[in-house]
Amino acid sequence: MNAILVAIIGMIVLALGYRYYSKFVAEKIFKLDPNYKTPAHRYNDGVDFVPTNKFVLWGHHFTSVAGAAPILGPAIALYWGWLPAFLWVILGTVFAAGVHDFGTLAISVRNKGQSIGTIAEKLIGRRGKLLFLFIILTLVLMVNAVFAWVIANLFVSYPASVLPVFIQIPLAVWIGFAVYKRKAKMLVPSLIALAVMYAAAIFAAQYEFLQIDLVKYMGGEDAAGLFGLGTVGTAFMIWIAILMIYVYIASTLPVWMLLQPRDFINSHQLVVGLGILYLGLLFTNPTITAPATNPNPDTSWLPLLFITIACGAISGFHGLVSSGTSAKQLNKETDARFVGYLGAVGEGVLALISILAVATLFSSTDAFTQAYSSFTAANAGGLGNFVEGASILAGGLGIPAHVSVTIVSIIVVSFAATTLDTAVRLMRYIIAEIGTEYNVQPLTKKHVATSVAVLSSAALAILPEGPNGFGSGGYLIWPLFGTSNQLLAGISLLLISIWLKRRGVNYVVTLVPMIFVMFMTLYAMFQQVFFQWIWFGEQASTLLFVLGSIIFVFTAWICLTAIQVFRGKFDDLGKIDDEKIG
Repeated sequence: MNAILVAIIGMIVLALGYRYYSKFVAEKIFKLDPNYKTPAHRYNDGVDFVPTNKFVLWGHHFTSVAGAAPILGPAIALYWGWLPAFLWVILGTVFAAGVHDFGTLAISVRNKGQSIGTIAEKLIGRRGKLLFLFIILTLVLMVNAVFAWVIANLFVSYPASVLPVFIQIPLAVWIGFAVYKRKAKMLVPSLIALAVMYAAAIFAAQYEFLQIDLVKYMGGEDAAGLFGLGTVGTAFMIWIAILMIYVYIASTLPVWMLLQPRDFINSHQLVVGLGILYLGLLFTNPTITAPATNPNPDTSWLPLLFITIACGAISGFHGLVSSGTSAKQLNKETDARFVGYLGAVGEGVLALISILAVATLFSSTDAFTQAYSSFTAANAGGLGNFVEGASILAGGLGIPAHVSVTIVSIIVVSFAATTLDTAVRLMRYIIAEIGTEYNVQPLTKKHVATSVAVLSSAALAILPEGPNGFGSGGYLIWPLFGTSNQLLAGISLLLISIWLKRRGVNYVVTLVPMIFVMFMTLYAMFQQVFFQWIWFGEQASTLLFVLGSIIFVFTAWICLTAIQVFRGKFDDLGKIDDEKIG
């Protein structure tokens, strides 16, 4: 199968979805009002609530949600063949992810910029809200641990990527001050910053003295590290510590100072990166060597495909970003379609090139089958296969292999870092809200809540022992990340459906994807928790079993409560009081 043809088909479907389906949802379902005073204007505080140009906000939103997951998930899911992965990414983006991301943004804007977890109290009551907040808190904690783990490992494996990523931070702060204090335009400075980053990447790839290689500084892989660890484990621990210090600072700064300008730079980086990869695809004109389907998998694609590819088809974390940060920065309500739905489409485009990069990497179907001999092998090699496949596509434009590998790793790290500090900011909001709910005043303080978020995330990333030795936390909890992420998406779609129903609006567009996502995810989680992770299971894990069981029970409880609300019970919840004012 020709890869260019597959790419064209996918892009056409995604473009039609944005052009027609999102317009229908915006005008007929959410009924966006260009004159509505958004929370960014109503509560403008210069820190979290900041009216923002829709292109800048799209850059922040897109790069916050487009971490490593839309790359890693599809690269793993190719184990079942490229066709199921392709169909789920394209159709899931149009009919599930776009509506979910758009919907959580719209409902938050109509409710004071509150998070979807807070809004849950209006829709399903206080008990449902608290259960939902626990699920959200658990997911965000896992996001922080997984993405910190990914970044630290990439810094250890690709030391040439460190300098360009670190250079971006002061450049972003400079742009933030120039734009918000001196009223400068953001486009040209961000392009200059991107050029500086890529120049640093080229030089770092060429000259070893610019590569920040902690393992090499400590004497190589065979030397002794600190605290009885090897040099690789020590380097991993150091990078985790540096990352946690960084995200502590980044998540407490005003959004205009670092978050928005850095995300705007990364949005250009993504456009440039996707341009390089898709142009490389055009010039190399590769053939897909991965099989369309896997006839003899050791693990069934139903339902695991739909949790392996989370980000890139639909992701609950996106709803947290939409309602947690993006809703506080939306300039006009009508911008929600551009920011929310088109952000999901952008991630679908990223997931699509991940599929094609890996599907065309191997010289033959036999070579692919050997590399993807089992689902475990797919999990272990997915990210590395993408980096290698993407570098080959970039090579089609004449970019040397060592430079293209560095650039691809920079893209992955940049997006993962963006997601990480956005997630820490969200976790701070949630901890503060729980502190308010239970009258634990210290938790309502910004720096206390942030400290709790950072320390717990670092502990989960570092402490668990596993197959990768020290720092296996991110690896160990990755299987639970997919299921809990999709459950969060399903619950968010459920809440949006209730909101639409109680406003007298047709809710089929959110109810249908909700039923599909909830069924597949609960089915998958039931299999994992009670047959794989339980103490006598084939993949026994006390950590995954305990966390998975709690999330499964809480989700079932929320669903039962929501069904009662749908049936007209709990009338004491009252009418939805959107701010029209809301």
